[in-house]
Amino acid sequence: MNTLFSYDWIGLFIVGIGTLFLIGEILVKARGIFAVIGIVAIILYFQHYLTDPLVLATMLIIYFVGICFILIDGKIINDGTLGTVGLVGMILSVAITAPNLTAGLYAIIGLVLGTVGAFMLLKIKLLPKRNVWDKMALKDRLTTEIGYTSLNQEYNLLVNKEGITLTDLRPVGTVMIEGKEYSGVSNGHWIPKDSKVIVKEVDGVKILVDKIDD
Repeated sequence: MNTLFSYDWIGLFIVGIGTLFLIGEILVKARGIFAVIGIVAIILYFQHYLTDPLVLATMLIIYFVGICFILIDGKIINDGTLGTVGLVGMILSVAITAPNLTAGLYAIIGLVLGTVGAFMLLKIKLLPKRNVWDKMALKDRLTTEIGYTSLNQEYNLLVNKEGITLTDLRPVGTVMIEGKEYSGVSNGHWIPKDSKVIVKEVDGVKILVDKIDD
């Protein structure tokens, strides 16, 4: 008698649903419901195909660490490196677990669709956004009331001053302005190393720069 797992395409749905709800739980306030559904779906997928407890634990760890890498990159580091490593790890974990190539491809498609779907939850705003990641990231709440007066004044004086990028800005990197190094951010676009830039805006310690055309 055939079960759902005898069909190669079932991985697309189970991995897709698991990924959607797990990442969705971290991005929006779902009161733990998304987490329960996601964990059950992912464990069901890995547990059905893997009989060795050590291999099962290893694949689960790789998968969940991959999710953490993607979210940390997207909210804190923002250069794509850690996110790429996390996504590759997740893809490898579901693909290696699959019983054959076709099932592996279906699982990978499900993972990608689930990840995209989770971030779409932020766009459609069905549930309130979870702000825990905003609290972890430095949101430049360095105001005069908590003793950062001199630091704010120094950064505010940088507006309209020119500098040069010491690293690529993708969009975050290091810039040198008047002989001092600062962490700079471009307006959502890539600025290569050794480019001339001008400070357009300062918000706390976030320095927004724009490339000066030759």
